[in-house]
Amino acid sequence: MEKEMSFEEKIKELEKIVSELESGEVGLDLAIDKYTKAMNLAKECSLKLNEVSEKVNKIMLDNGNLEDFEIKE
Repeated sequence: MEKEMSFEEKIKELEKIVSELESGEVGLDLAIDKYTKAMNLAKECSLKLNEVSEKVNKIMLDNGNLEDFEIKE
């Protein structure tokens, strides 16, 4: 069973794929496979960023409940 890649590993893999595709030295079939993999990785990273963003926008109250963070002037 393969362990899931970390966010950082996914970003590095995306960078590697983009570099390979930009080189123009990848055949069409392989380029399609790499593009598909890159799009899946990008989607996973985007979902993770959205999840983390939601958590960052919450603060923990004294009673342990999560509440939307608002700046009060």
